[in-house]
Order: sequence, then C-alpha cells, then structure tokens
Amino acid sequence: MIDLSPEQQAIVDAPLVPLAVVACAGSGKTFTAVHRLLEVRRRLGEARGRAALLSFSNVAVNTFRDSYRPLVESLPSSAGRQRVEIDTLDGFLTSNILRPHASRTMGCPRTPFLVSGAEPFLENKDFKFWAQPAKGDAYPVPRNEIGDVVANFRDSVSQFHYRKHKTLIQITNGKAVVARLGQIGAYTHNLGQYWALRTLQSQPLIRAAIARRYPHILVDESQDLGTIHQAILLELAAAGSQISLIGDPAQGIYEFAGADGTFLKDYGKQAGVQSYPLTRNYRSVPSVVALANALSNRADTADRPVPELSHGAFFIAYKPVDRDKLIVAFQAAILSAGLSVERSAIVCRGSAMVESVAGAELAMGQGLVKQFARAAVLRDKRRDYLGAFKSVAGCITGLLQKLGDDWLPSLIQTARHPEMKPIRREIWTFTRNPDEGLPASSLVADTQWHPLLVQRVKALLDRLQMQFGLLPVDKVGNKLKKTKLLNRPLQAAADLATEQQSILRVDTVHKVKGESLDALLYLAEKDHVEALLRGVDTELGRIGYVAATRARNLLWLAIPPAALPALRPALVSKGFVEAGATVGTASEVAPGSA
Repeated sequence: MIDLSPEQQAIVDAPLVPLAVVACAGSGKTFTAVHRLLEVRRRLGEARGRAALLSFSNVAVNTFRDSYRPLVESLPSSAGRQRVEIDTLDGFLTSNILRPHASRTMGCPRTPFLVSGAEPFLENKDFKFWAQPAKGDAYPVPRNEIGDVVANFRDSVSQFHYRKHKTLIQITNGKAVVARLGQIGAYTHNLGQYWALRTLQSQPLIRAAIARRYPHILVDESQDLGTIHQAILLELAAAGSQISLIGDPAQGIYEFAGADGTFLKDYGKQAGVQSYPLTRNYRSVPSVVALANALSNRADTADRPVPELSHGAFFIAYKPVDRDKLIVAFQAAILSAGLSVERSAIVCRGSAMVESVAGAELAMGQGLVKQFARAAVLRDKRRDYLGAFKSVAGCITGLLQKLGDDWLPSLIQTARHPEMKPIRREIWTFTRNPDEGLPASSLVADTQWHPLLVQRVKALLDRLQMQFGLLPVDKVGNKLKKTKLLNRPLQAAADLATEQQSILRVDTVHKVKGESLDALLYLAEKDHVEALLRGVDTELGRIGYVAATRARNLLWLAIPPAALPALRPALVSKGFVEAGATVGTASEVAPGSA
C-alpha cells in the first residue's frame, strides 16, 4: 500500500473539524493518521498552534515519526513543518500537564515523579492502599503491585480499585493515599492520568492554554481510551481543541479502565463530529479476513491475494504436558510456509501463562535473590533485556541506602534524568553480561549460580560506591541468602533442551495489539474460545479477536482436547480449519505445513 485509498483520502481531505474514524483491523490506520496530520499542518499554514498525533505505545509513536519525517518535506517552509507533536498520550500528558503544572494541584514542592513499586518508601503505612474484597477482610496492596491500583472517572466521581486476577477490588482509602502520594510528588502511570485530569479541572487557565497550543489533536487506537483519558479529552474539547479519534471498537480490551470501544463508537454521534469508515484490510490473507468478519459481524474486504504457500486459520488440540512439542511444530510450520520466525509470536490471554511458557514463573529463591533469578531467566530465555534490567535495577535499589524517593524512577527514565546515565550504564552492563555480571540461568542454582551472584553483586556495589558515592546497606550477604534455591539450573531442563523455542517471542495479546505478525499461535482455554466465537460484545471475545487479526498469513488456535468436541462445529462455521490430531499423539499433524 503506497497510495491513499479513496476511503483514506476522504479522511485526509476532511474539513478541520472533529472526526470519528471507525476502522477494521489492518486498514492502514497509521498510514492514514500520518497523512491526516500532514494535511492539518498544511492547512494551519503560519498559525502558531500545533497539531498533535497521539497513540498508546512507543512502537506506534516511532512508526508515526518515521513516516512523518519524509512526508513533511513536501510542505512549504512557511507552513510550520515541525510544529507538530507525535507522542504517546501519557507522554503528552506528562510533558504538557503533569511535570510543569500538576505540582500545584498535587500540593507538592517538587516536580512530580513516576514510581514503579520497588521504592522502599512505599512501605510506609501512610502510602498503603487497602483493598476490600466482596468477601473476607481488607488487606494492603503489596508495594510492588501499586501499578495495579487503577483510577476511573465515572459520573463525575473518581473511583479507585485494585486490579487482581482480572477483577477490580474496591480500595477503601484510595483518595486519601493518592493525596498523600501527591504531596511528595509520587504517581504511577494510572495515577498520573488522574492528576492530569485534576489539574485541568482545577486550573482553567492551564486548560485554555493547552487548547490554544494544540488546536487539533488526533488520537490513534482510540478504542483504548479509558474513562480518565476520555474526561481529559472532553475537557480539552470544551476549551477549544478539535479532537479526532481513529480506532477499531472491536479491539477495546482494557475494560478495567473503561476502554471497551464504546466511547469511540458514540463519539461520531456528537454534534459537530463527522464520521468516516476504513473497511479494507491490507494485513491479512483473505481467509483470515473472512474469519475476522465472521467474529466481528463486519463485511471488510481483503486487499491481499491468496498466497501460494500455506496460509489460513487453523485449530488444534494440545495437552499442556506437550506444549513444547506444539511450539516446535508451530515453528516448523512457519519455516515451511516461508515466513519469518522473528516476525511471529506465541500469545496468551494473561501474563501468568506467558511466564509459564517462557519459564520466568519458575524463578527460584526468595526476596531479592528471586528477583535476580527471574531477571536471569527473562534475559536468557525470553531475550527480554529491558524487563531483566528493570528487575535488577529494583534489586540494586534495595541494596543501597540513603536514596531519594525518585532515585529508581530517575534511573529507569534517563531521557529525563541524563545525570543518571553513567549509573544506568553500570547496571545495564551487569544485567546483560552473563560472564561477568548477572550469572547465566543455565548454572545450577544453589551451588554455581548463587555464589557467583553474591560475588558479582558485591563487586557492582563496590563500583557504584567508588564511582558515584552510593552506599550499600549493611550486611549485604543477609539480603542475598540462597533460601529456596534448588540443586538444578534456574531454567528447567526442558527449556534448555528446546533451544529453538526461545527464538519465538512469547507475549500477552495486549502486548501485540497494533502489530502485524507473519504467524501467530494463540494458546487458549475453553472459555477464551467460547468468548471468541460469540463475537466482540465482551472483553474476552475482543481479546480473542485482537489475537486472530494480528496474523498476516498463518493463525493457529490451540485448545484443550476435552473442549474440542463441543467447540469443533462452531470453529468450522466461523472459518477455522481443523488440522492434525492432538499434539502428543502418534498421529499428530502440523497444521499449515501440508
């Protein structure tokens, strides 16, 4: 896809008014949004207002920026070529509201800072959120799960919950603890949205100034707008910003935040908002597009022709004990179809199964040692270097004394804190290097891995003290005991034997949303499949739809054998093809490889 389609061109050429663009999966939303941004900037001419294009992930933002850069050369120099802002929505809120203005609303004497949950000061009882389940006694939210405290804004009232096992548990002291955290400037990602909204509501001059600075704001993936994001955009719209939304309501999978696609669907009904569709899928082969239509009750068109090599949507049963065999067979099918393993993935409904497939949930030990062990597995099996670094950084923070409340957030976000880069470099080098830093997960945990860990962590702490004056806690060894480490490698023997499996990315459906993957294996439970087959009226159904529509060429749906007889007729009626027998049996056949 190089030229704009008629549908896309209509959106680009639309008047400078609020738009509601409802798009199908793979319809070129990014391509369309960037061209719309360019056209808005062209029409603004010499006006000093800025046009903003916002999304929800750094990957999407980088794609927008790379696409906009060559296009902007077509504008005359007088058109304010660079007077645009391309960022994540939360990045936009942080740079324009939170950091410069929220301290007055929060009542803190400093620039607000992001916390991750590893900060020791969060153990203070004044900063403990208390969750009250429907049955049983109230209990404190663990410090490391503070990011699961979510704020919503419904019927003009703020609500606070603890997100646990996909359910929301009421917090009894949410407003009070958020206020106390605010007084020292601390916020999480979600609570940052809360404070941005509060700032706009309490400082009308700031709200008006931002609306003047950004007269046009386009939000991609708008089905992901939660209740607080919605309220923020409506505040800016009331102050004069023209807000345009583009997205696919069938992909609204953040229901805990109120992001179920309803806001996008209803936005086009508001006075002054013009609605436009995108109905052509440029990503997937026709059989996958037909499946997506059957699941979402749409009638979108496939742009791609039918390929000669193996392709399509298949279902197969597998026994959990034979999961590694299934993954090996999936990789073989990818290669036989001439597709890229690096551009393919295994996806699961939740992070628990992701960690099970990746082996990270098997991390041994306790306390800081368990976190170091988990980091080693993340690095060695999942190749998740950033996740490993964050885990190690949290451990090192727990081994240092007299740190400021914002030390760990500053270490992780060195773009805003360049003075922390030398320290980050030391910890990053330690994390990545199994020969001299964090020991390899292939070593026997209690007799080989642990002695090296203690020795190398102490050496790292010595370097941090000598180079940066950072003081380690007393008796470091007491915090690095080998309790609950077993006499075997951190990675299970099966993980070490299945070396080719580690090449395949393993992630949640939420993490791959917005991506195009050559091939995708969705490991599903019976209720996941049932919800998928019922359509996109529930969050679980939409999660399945997102998984299915990531696949460009090859989609495998893996389900428990006991569920197969009941599910087979509905799967076939939707467009899935049954392939092979249960993985692990003598008659197994790899789907998509015939």
